[in-house]
Amino acid sequence: MIRADLHVHSCYSTQSGTLRFLRSRDCYSPPLAVYQVAKRRGMDVVTLTDHDTIDGCLALLNAHPLDDVFISEEVSCRWPDADIEVHLGVYGMTEALHRQLQPLRGSVFAVIDALKASDVFFSLNHLFHFYRDQVPLETYLRLLALVPAVEARNGTMLREHNELIARLARGWPHKGAPGVQPPVALLGGSDAHTLRRVGQTWTRSPGTTATEFLRSLRQGLGEPGGNHGTAATVAGDTYGVVARFAASLLGYGPRDHHGWARAARLGFVAVSAPAQFLPILISLRSKRRERLTIARAIDTMAGQTPVPATVASPMTGAR
Repeated sequence: MIRADLHVHSCYSTQSGTLRFLRSRDCYSPPLAVYQVAKRRGMDVVTLTDHDTIDGCLALLNAHPLDDVFISEEVSCRWPDADIEVHLGVYGMTEALHRQLQPLRGSVFAVIDALKASDVFFSLNHLFHFYRDQVPLETYLRLLALVPAVEARNGTMLREHNELIARLARGWPHKGAPGVQPPVALLGGSDAHTLRRVGQTWTRSPGTTATEFLRSLRQGLGEPGGNHGTAATVAGDTYGVVARFAASLLGYGPRDHHGWARAARLGFVAVSAPAQFLPILISLRSKRRERLTIARAIDTMAGQTPVPATVASPMTGAR
């Protein structure tokens, strides 16, 4: 059995979810540093799942031709005609497939179709993270019938969030439902945006090489393990990104801002220093909302009949 953290970011994740208005990166960890920390923490094979890019993986492999690294990506998609972002972790990504997916990201169903046609292994990440009742829950959960794997342990998500996803995956399809659907594989990853949590949530699966590891994941043999998330987890990553952003403005790390833009951002960082209690308050509020979302989903599902395993996508027809 070997381990890998199947959800981890590097400085090539340039689209910020933390300081979007300041045009901060989402992570400032160099790919080689991520690799080194992952290995120190017992990961046998390593990948990066940067947002909508494989440049971090390619940079690492070009500089260091490592046989225990494979190329992955977290693809950000949209649910058509509803304000829902859906993230797919794609493992064993190629440059050609990456280019093919970019114009399709406006529809998660189009991306899923392309991934299946390419016969690449992928997962549905942090299922309820962006879900706010934008579509009926029964409709939303039909995504589970369209993917080969789900992220059942995300290192930033609450235990009850992760455990609900695992229960949904293990119970799919429902007993007696028509059609034949292979079990949905369970994966785990830290979703680390700083080096602090790399390799602390993982997937374990049989194999001795990256190729054998990916093959066993396809067979549904993966076992997620490691830490769940809390408000402190999210706040810690946020503070880490803020600190690295400030350091980059001072000349340490990537040089993303210059001239008056750099000066303005430095001024904002200085002025906002007394308000640095806000990330923990925002994280507490976010986790409260996540807890309510999961509780509401459980209540809703308790009153629903099973969803058939053979379903039609609400946008693209039968699957």
